[in-house]
Amino acid sequence: MLAFLARRLAQVLPTLAVVSVIVFSLQLLLPGDPALVLAGEDRDPKVLAEIRERYGLDQPVHVQYARWVWGVLHGDLGESMRVGVPVGELVMSKLPVTLQLGSMAFVIACAIGIPAGVLSAVKKDSVWDYLANALSLWGLSTPNFWLGIMLILLVSVQLGWLPPSGYVSPFEDWRQSLATTIMPAFVLGNSIAAVLMRHTRAAMLQALNQDYVRTARAKGLTEAVVVNKHALRNALVPVVTLGALELGALFSGAVLTEQVFTIPGFGKLVVDAVFNRDYLVVQGVVLVTATAYVMLNLLADVAYFLINPRLRQE
Repeated sequence: MLAFLARRLAQVLPTLAVVSVIVFSLQLLLPGDPALVLAGEDRDPKVLAEIRERYGLDQPVHVQYARWVWGVLHGDLGESMRVGVPVGELVMSKLPVTLQLGSMAFVIACAIGIPAGVLSAVKKDSVWDYLANALSLWGLSTPNFWLGIMLILLVSVQLGWLPPSGYVSPFEDWRQSLATTIMPAFVLGNSIAAVLMRHTRAAMLQALNQDYVRTARAKGLTEAVVVNKHALRNALVPVVTLGALELGALFSGAVLTEQVFTIPGFGKLVVDAVFNRDYLVVQGVVLVTATAYVMLNLLADVAYFLINPRLRQE
């Protein structure tokens, strides 16, 4: 186990180094000059020079990158050019919101997608199979922003069951927090559930045709034991990878969904930072989410190791 983790960590560190270069290079692709935005309408040359000197914009790109990486290694993501608040504080203030929304969406997606995929595979070419595939096609084809708007019109405006937008922390009022996040979480989980269903179905169909499944049935085991203990456990191996990637996407922030429901998470923070040319905030958020992607893939590898006994034998 330790040797397995050591090999994976040896791959993670170079990956994070490459990610840092890509993240920093994003500022070169964004149009506009942040110094001009901060200077206002007058754009006095002295003010522009002071702004560029303060934030290091007058230095070569490689020097700016080296200073930024040095700060990141010491836990300093820089300071927001727009509001003058450390980027780390902004990230930490939005992180609980994104974690809550992403976790709820992932639970909803797994609760719908994996059972639907198993049922579709076990009941292949039946009404349940066709129904599950139709729901999967619906989830893949429906834009999140459109589904969000339709849910607001139906559930909030017409029925009045849930608030249409906003966010309340679960530490303030967990009932109101659940009420404000259940709709956006369902919108995010809807499309991911469709993807999980497709992959679970394909993996289950392949597992049900294996020799060990036929042997288990020949021993007289019940169908529930054959499906859940033998087929599903092996079919979950590729689904774990997909789940880790989708969870990383959720934690990176869903821009459109957060905009529709006015959720103050990572997505809204990035959108506001891009419009304000606040490059350090954009770099900080993207770096944090990219690191989360890499670490979630590492956790997926560990889950492989625990699920698949052949890896442990090797």
